[in-house]
Amino acid sequence: MTSNRPYLIRALYEWILDNDLTPHMLVNAEAAGVDVPPQHVHEGRIVLNVSPTAVQTLQLGNDWIEFSARFGGVARQVRVPVGAVMAIYARENGQGTAFPEEPGDEPPPPPSQPERSKRPALKIVK
Repeated sequence: MTSNRPYLIRALYEWILDNDLTPHMLVNAEAAGVDVPPQHVHEGRIVLNVSPTAVQTLQLGNDWIEFSARFGGVARQVRVPVGAVMAIYARENGQGTAFPEEPGDEPPPPPSQPERSKRPALKIVK
């Protein structure tokens, strides 16, 4: 079976927003594939405010969580494998859930970008 973690993250995210609270995620910043600003990592962890007012283009996928946000006034793209999310909770009251470490929490390969060649390649067909 697939992990239930991405489904729980999406459900809790919606539940927190429906209650007019601010969703935060605690992330293991040392997990493979995590791309967050290192200057904001404390003791191998980072807390990310993922409210709609704090992030843009939030994608809560089954394998990756991606968004763009400002850190110290500097725009930054953030990518986190779902397995690196340790908890999701409301900032105001701490309601949410923590996730146990799952065996084999290796991130899937990131979505590939189509490779662009430097020059167009044409082929003569006779």
